[in-house]
Amino acid sequence: MTDILVIIPMYNECENAEKILRKVFSLPGGFHVLVIDDHSPDGTAAIVKQLQKEFPEQLHLMERAGKLGLGTAYIAGFHWALAHEYEYIIEMDADFSHNPDDLPRLHDACAGGADVVIGSRYSNGVSVVNWPLGRVLMSYFASKYVRLATGMNVHDTTAGFVCYRRRVLQHIPLGRIRMKGYGFQIEMKYLAYKLGFTIKEVPIIFIDRKEGSSKMSGGIFNEALTGVLKLRFRRVKQSSGASALNA
Repeated sequence: MTDILVIIPMYNECENAEKILRKVFSLPGGFHVLVIDDHSPDGTAAIVKQLQKEFPEQLHLMERAGKLGLGTAYIAGFHWALAHEYEYIIEMDADFSHNPDDLPRLHDACAGGADVVIGSRYSNGVSVVNWPLGRVLMSYFASKYVRLATGMNVHDTTAGFVCYRRRVLQHIPLGRIRMKGYGFQIEMKYLAYKLGFTIKEVPIIFIDRKEGSSKMSGGIFNEALTGVLKLRFRRVKQSSGASALNA
């Protein structure tokens, strides 16, 4: 059995679901995938179930009752990964904005000694394709702001292409994660940083989705920015399962 799990949240990804899964399974390394579907009305879950017949050992599906947020999807996936004893757990989008060919690079960097490896858009200049200039600037300066406000030496603090070692997720108090949208990505990195885990960035090229629709909204972005300052005033204590993050 492989020790690598890729968690891919999906909501209305019928155009991308089969293509992204087949691509991941074609890679060397024997990646397993957990799809978390938030009751997509477009039939995404049905596509995944059909593919499970072809990849019964590699492909897993968690169905939730509704659209509950990106952060809660990943936390549910993290708990599942820990229960099934995976050593490396990777977050990835379903829309090919994260290139599956970069999965081995993230895993290798983690296996090589890092605790958290970030597929970074901004560690080597700006590597974003097909985004409007305004969105590029918003994302880039948001990461700069988070870096300044938190003290983290991370260029792409909002990145959603991340590989975690099992021990990181075991010690972060997942039950006390407060941000639900893209702020979740900042909060996870900050907690790993405060707990002393090694964080490494691997440069990637981020390509905006070609099919389906973006899940980004102004509310999600605002949550990320307003939640950052609150992080500085929270005490972080290592946890081995019990909640240990105090307000």
